[in-house]
Amino acid sequence: MIDIHSHFLWGMDDGADTIEESLAMLKMAAESGTTDIVATPHANSHYRFQPELIRARIAELNSVPGPKPRLHTGCDFHLSYENIQDALANPARYLINDGPYLLVEFPNSPLAGMGRVLTTLIDRGFIPIMTHPERNTELRRIGPEFLEWIERGCLVQVTAQSLLGRFGKSAGESSWEMVRRRLAHFIASDAHDTEDRPPRLDLAFQAVAARIGSSEARMLAIDNPQAVIMGHSISVEIPKRKPWYRWGRH
Repeated sequence: MIDIHSHFLWGMDDGADTIEESLAMLKMAAESGTTDIVATPHANSHYRFQPELIRARIAELNSVPGPKPRLHTGCDFHLSYENIQDALANPARYLINDGPYLLVEFPNSPLAGMGRVLTTLIDRGFIPIMTHPERNTELRRIGPEFLEWIERGCLVQVTAQSLLGRFGKSAGESSWEMVRRRLAHFIASDAHDTEDRPPRLDLAFQAVAARIGSSEARMLAIDNPQAVIMGHSISVEIPKRKPWYRWGRH
């Protein structure tokens, strides 16, 4: 399995604090079946994005013996004005493994204007991957704008633990609905530690395989993520514009 969203690099953001914790996270990932993992430190107003330091710390981790997946570079890119301007001026700075894919995190505010922002990124050659929309109070509704953004070329990553109930009932129901309707294209851990938010994909993989099918689980956790780290294209179904309201009924 391949994990495209993880905060295992120490001292970069609100993820791992020490190199020992980073190594423990990588050991857990490897032992639970993850073969590749992308380091995606936050790039937002709280944490300065430092690509040179990311590469240096990955090299340091690779020099330490012990089980670990293959390590790749990336970013958890907050859709702020300053970030967007810098990404347009320096397009390779934030991308996963120097390919076209960019993890994008939405602000905790109304999403007016986000369609225009995403279209601008797509027109400049980026392929935005919307991170954990099931945990966003607006996006989890799977409304017309969300479907339109997928039609325009955006992809969707749900959090493995959302499928297992870690982020509450609404996030869980929304994540499963996205998977069922093939609106999700990736499962990722969004790991921050080894206990509360661990770097494991295996349990969610097993849950999807049991509930939806093994081919869908493989697509979400192996095939599509592998295309991302290799910079290859991903085939996406056109979303069916079907209303869904179950997320808020109970």
